[in-house]
Formats: sequence, structure tokens, C-alpha cells
Amino acid sequence: MDQDGNFVVVGMVPGDNGLAWRRVIVAADSPLPGFGDTAPYKILRDIDCMSQAELKDVILHTLPLPVPLNNYGMLFAPEQRPQANTERRPSLPLHEGYIADYRSSDGKRQIPPVTLEKWLRAEGSLEVCLSENSRRALFRFTFRNLVPDSVYTVMSLREQDLATDNPSRPGPLGIPNVFITDHDGNANYWAELPDPFPAHERNGNRVINVVVLYMSSRQSYGGAIGLYGLGGDIHAHLKLKSRSFDELITVK
Repeated sequence: MDQDGNFVVVGMVPGDNGLAWRRVIVAADSPLPGFGDTAPYKILRDIDCMSQAELKDVILHTLPLPVPLNNYGMLFAPEQRPQANTERRPSLPLHEGYIADYRSSDGKRQIPPVTLEKWLRAEGSLEVCLSENSRRALFRFTFRNLVPDSVYTVMSLREQDLATDNPSRPGPLGIPNVFITDHDGNANYWAELPDPFPAHERNGNRVINVVVLYMSSRQSYGGAIGLYGLGGDIHAHLKLKSRSFDELITVK
């Protein structure tokens, strides 16, 4: 969110003609639909119409806890933080996000405030290759202009993760799923998954997207993508614009 408590959204936004990929500032008092439904966003600004000076003035923040306007009741780290949905914490600037057990003597890498102008510079490329026997898939990423000297992770999004009935828990793309950017915000990452693209008739919960997450907590979480969900301690920086990988088939 921005420093005024409004949501910064880059992704699929509902409108009069259905969902469309947009970049907008959304009011904190927008209506909250039921999970699986959509409702119009209360859009304050179209980011594409903002000047560079205006973009530089927007300092990105974490969401407070519990995450506001949340209709996705997923418990992301059931072993590590079973009480996550009851915790309270104020919003913090993204570059100062809450770090568990932090002491000033530990030598935290200092980064400047993360502005919307800098955030929107990020870009990446992805190559996916199947093994010779089609049992595994290798994902190779190259990133540029991410937040420098920072911890990132990569998560997978599977077909049933957003199902309205008994959704599956979103998980990491590989373990460990973490990388650290250099001083210019550049990095590489790879992961190899077993059978991530089962044939559709197998109903095997295919990987349909990948999301690159900025970790304001400066850590990763093993088999969980985070403790609180998007905006709380993990922040979606890059993703594919639509469902992907349907042309790929893997086997057990």
C-alpha cells in the first residue's frame, strides 16, 4: 500500500468489461466481495497517468495485520504460525518491514525507501524445460531492477489454489525458494519440480503461474510462502499476466 493506506494494485482489475490487467491506486474503503466473487474497485488513480515525480513520491508500505479487505481465509504456514490470522501489527515502510528477532547490532543491509517509480522498473524472464522423460520441469529465471540487496522468493500458483471450494495452499516454487539481489537489483534463480504439469484429465493441480515475492521480513519460510499472505510479509513484484504452461505435459 502507499503511505496513505491505499492499495497499490498491478494485476487483474475488475471493470465494466470484465477483468483487465491494469496498474491502479485503490481506495482502502473499496467494497469487499465474497471469496470467488468480484466487485468494482474504488479506483483513485490510474498509475499509467501519473507523472514520474508523482510515482517517486509514493513510498510503498506493508499492509497492517490482520490484512485488510481480505476474503481469502487461507492459513499459509500452519506449522509455523497457526495463529497468523489473529495477529495485529501496524503498516511499515516496505524497506523497514518487520524482521523477527532483529537487533541493530546484527548488521541489517540498508536500502533506501522503495518508491513506486523504482518498483515498476522490475523485469524478468523465465525459461521452462522438461526433462527427457518428462517427469520433471526446470524453471530458470533472470531478473533486473528488483529492490537491491534484498531477499526475494518465488511461489507457484496452482489450479486449485484459488478454488472457492476447499482451495489448496499456495506453495514455494522449489525449496529453498530464495535468492538475494545484488546492489543493482539483479539476480538469477532456478527450481526443479516433479510433475508440475500433469495432463488435464489427471486433475493433478497443475502449476499455472509463478509469482516473484519481495520479502519485507528478510527471510524465507521453508514449505510456506509466508506467514500472513500477500501484502503482510510477502509482496508480489512480478508474475505472468495470465494462466500459463497449458502446452506443457509432465508425467509421474
